Amino acid sequence: MDFLKNLFSEPFVLGLIVGLLPAALAWKSALATKFLAKKERQKHEKETAELKAHLQTQLKINASGNDSLQKELEQLRAQNETLRINLAASQQKPGRAEMRHLQITETAVRTMREQAPGFAQAWERAMRDAEQIAEQQDSGLVKMVRRMIPSLGQGKAKTETDPEAGA
Repeated sequence: MDFLKNLFSEPFVLGLIVGLLPAALAWKSALATKFLAKKERQKHEKETAELKAHLQTQLKINASGNDSLQKELEQLRAQNETLRINLAASQQKPGRAEMRHLQITETAVRTMREQAPGFAQAWERAMRDAEQIAEQQDSGLVKMVRRMIPSLGQGKAKTETDPEAGA
């Protein structure tokens, strides 16, 4: 024990202990900092991996949504083109103009039966009236009713120029 007492009473050993103590504390602090930095780095790497996985999942979802929207858009374009072609074809069917003219003529003949004196003047007036009626029938609710029941809506409509309409 005397040996240790003598050893610690030497100024060199005391200086060595005083110098090694802060060095040991600094070394311990450096190790702790290194350990904490390693833990933080691992934590950040884990968060980065999770964020990358989330981003990749989100991009897949967006891509599949965009693909489905693109497919739906293409289907709608094709359907629109088909409907446009069908509409153009149905409007070009033979007989539509003739059927309209026949309806106008039929209405004019009915009017002529009512207004027989002065055949030429009455005929022209009846044709004008029938054309006005046909124009009225080609729009709005009358058009829909005429499509469902073609024989309805062919009667004479009262016009503002007809003197008998007000009476």
